Amino acid sequence: MALELTQLLLSAQSTDANVRNEAETTLGQFRDQNFQHFLVSLSFEFSNVGKPTDSRILAGIVLKNSLDARWVAINDSLKSQIKNNLLDILGSSLQKLSHTAAEVVSKIASIEVPRKEWPELFRLLHANMTQPDSPASLKHATLEILGYVCEEISNKDLVQDEVLYILEAITQGIDVPEQNTEVCLAAVRALYIALGHQQPNFLNDMQMCYIMRVICNAAMEGDKEIREAVFGCLVSIASTYYNLLKRYMPSIIQLTSNAFHGHEEAVVLKAVDFWSAICDKEMEIQHNKLKHYHFIKEVLSTLVPILIRTLKQDKDQYEDQDQEDGIRNSTMAGVTCLCLVARTVGDAVVPHVLPFVKENITNKWDWPSREAATYALGSILEGPNTEKLLPDLNSFLPILLDEMRDHNSHMKNTAAWTLSRIFELVHLPATRSSVVTSGNLQQIKEVLLNNIQDAPHVAEKVCGAIYFLVKGYQEAGPESSVLIPHVREIISSLTKSIVSTNSKIRSSAYKTLIKVVICLDLTNTSNIIVELFSDIMSKLEPTLNLQIISLDDREKQGELQASFRGVLQAIIHKLCSVDKTKPEILKVADQIIKLLLHEFESCNSTIHKEDMLLIGALAYATGPVFGKYMEEFYKYLLMGLQNLEDYQVCRATVVVVGIICRALDDKILSYSEGVMQLLLKCLSSDELHRSVKPLIFACVGDIALAIGEHFEKYVISALRIMQSASEECFKLDNNDKEMIDYCNQLKCSILECYSLILLGLKNSKTALMVYHIPDIQRFLKSVVENPRVQLMQHMHFFINKYEAAALYLDKSVTKAAQALLYRLADAIGSNIKLLQFFTSDSFCVKLVNECLESNDEEMKITARWIQVKTLHLTTSHSRTPLV
Repeated sequence: MALELTQLLLSAQSTDANVRNEAETTLGQFRDQNFQHFLVSLSFEFSNVGKPTDSRILAGIVLKNSLDARWVAINDSLKSQIKNNLLDILGSSLQKLSHTAAEVVSKIASIEVPRKEWPELFRLLHANMTQPDSPASLKHATLEILGYVCEEISNKDLVQDEVLYILEAITQGIDVPEQNTEVCLAAVRALYIALGHQQPNFLNDMQMCYIMRVICNAAMEGDKEIREAVFGCLVSIASTYYNLLKRYMPSIIQLTSNAFHGHEEAVVLKAVDFWSAICDKEMEIQHNKLKHYHFIKEVLSTLVPILIRTLKQDKDQYEDQDQEDGIRNSTMAGVTCLCLVARTVGDAVVPHVLPFVKENITNKWDWPSREAATYALGSILEGPNTEKLLPDLNSFLPILLDEMRDHNSHMKNTAAWTLSRIFELVHLPATRSSVVTSGNLQQIKEVLLNNIQDAPHVAEKVCGAIYFLVKGYQEAGPESSVLIPHVREIISSLTKSIVSTNSKIRSSAYKTLIKVVICLDLTNTSNIIVELFSDIMSKLEPTLNLQIISLDDREKQGELQASFRGVLQAIIHKLCSVDKTKPEILKVADQIIKLLLHEFESCNSTIHKEDMLLIGALAYATGPVFGKYMEEFYKYLLMGLQNLEDYQVCRATVVVVGIICRALDDKILSYSEGVMQLLLKCLSSDELHRSVKPLIFACVGDIALAIGEHFEKYVISALRIMQSASEECFKLDNNDKEMIDYCNQLKCSILECYSLILLGLKNSKTALMVYHIPDIQRFLKSVVENPRVQLMQHMHFFINKYEAAALYLDKSVTKAAQALLYRLADAIGSNIKLLQFFTSDSFCVKLVNECLESNDEEMKITARWIQVKTLHLTTSHSRTPLV
């Protein structure tokens, strides 16, 4: 079989498809007929130095890909043969062979280590790294295995001795002075994975000291890739072992300085990332009031000059630098880090930055230094006391506005960013503490609007500056009057930019226009917003008839229509927020609906998310009047609910159904049959994205409330699906943050749906729910008795952000559970079976007591009402009261 297997493996790589397919089929049959023998044969082929290299490499790859749950059932002696063959080839001088062997060993380890079935593995790997005669190829492959294992296996599956073997083996790969560069690099990368793999404070001070000494030495002596990898390790250490870093700070700041002097972009980025990580950690520590070493404050005098150097562009490359935003380089990393430093130490950073700004911000002969000064100024505005900075900012503002007239787009980009930061953080007209005054607002507006269609990266920053400029007046009271004369021109410029030929400019202008509309005070600007409505409508209609020749034309049409619909939606929400301007929407409602229906028809009934959201906004604004559009709109509503593939459309449609129910109330009855059928079908579908299901339950509740006793026909089918979903809630992974969030949303929506069904059926049809009380009781009991993830089981010092989020979300579930209990209590009347629901289990008492102890006043009031209600009813029926 050995010769036949060799030929099969070679044939499986043939350029002739027929030969290749036949070989693959035969290999598959061999695997299926005798799995154990198949794996053993592959391992011997792989380890046999007399075989062709191509067949050996493929044998290893096929072996790795064939390892699955069946491995566990293989005879122990055969397993040992396979593993020994693999270990023998780890040191092969052919890199592809040793690399493949490392992957296969790692795959076996991922199966066996959690089962405690390969106890000698880490001792063997440790020996590979410590034996003097181990070749570099063996060490490199061993380190690959250690990296893979740390990535794939939970630390809960490793005992302490195994962890120590791993760390000692890895550090041995870094520490030996004459170590091969590739081995050292592999060791540093494996260490990065291993450090991130361990629980905080798993290592003691001595072990940490050794690791720090080893990696610092490697950074001093290693090549560029090694230094980059070392700083990657330091980033991991910064967040995990902050408490053990104090003695190493002098060495790390020296490494940082060396990195910046080396002018190697990748190394500089990682070095900056380390200090950003320290800032993040120290802000977290400050927030939680834990032990603080103030590393950033101690190194300010050294660190800030280093960061300022990153802000300087290289003169020779200045004009050729990529104009695209989003490309991370040392300058952007330095800006981010300096912002974090300012937030971490506050006023302490100012003396280290402001002198550089004053000296260079007007330096017209040294563009890189001038730009660096502008960046530095924008970076220290959050954290320090801005009132203390105000006198200097008043003097810098004219300079920044002048920079916006510069011929160099880099300079304008940086100036626009800094202006945006100033308007965001130091523009507070309500407190009369602002760099913007009635005296300079005209100039500021002119400068910004003159650059609103500049290069895309400049226009984006300008739009940000415009938004924060307008937002500053949102709650400024009488002081906001100075903005009113400028609003029409600002809106006009943004509207013109929406139809720019550049998609990035269009996007920036569209988002900013929406934000500006939201910020404006209707008292003085309602006429301007109504004018904007007409303007946008006049621009939207022609887009339906654009000539489409290419995919670019289609994409531009879609972007324009989405932008216009988004602005219209924002305007509708704004106008309906005040009774005085609501009639303005009714005047144009017919026009909007006619336009949207025409769009649906012309696009072969394609429904867009933005269309649905706009219709939802219109239904919310017009209320019962929306009923006159339902006959024509109904079929498109059903189409949106049927669009399971584009779940965003389906999701938006579900939201709109809820809005229409609240707008039309019982007038939705004529359309409820088709809608309910599709909603229940969606809930039963495995194709629909799970994020839509909580919204559907909420929508079903809205329908029940709207149509009242007519919901009777849907009760059985709806509650059957709700029961199934209730059971699903408690099968989800409680260790996954995303699943915890989803589970809480699902619980809330089911509880709210039960509540709304009860409210809709109140009085005449309450008895229908009696048969379903056991299901409701089981679900409520599960919610109350399993209220949250056990927060402290893996804790060392404080709750992490995911656990805190789980706790917060759990409060919303408790609140929804209480609301359902309230509805049940309200529905009791003389129904003994419903009353027994409250007196047959202690979880009701537990829920009420938890709400009584809450800081939420609304929850306390509701809990007291439930107590009073049940006390009265249980006394009347000689039952035990709920106390």
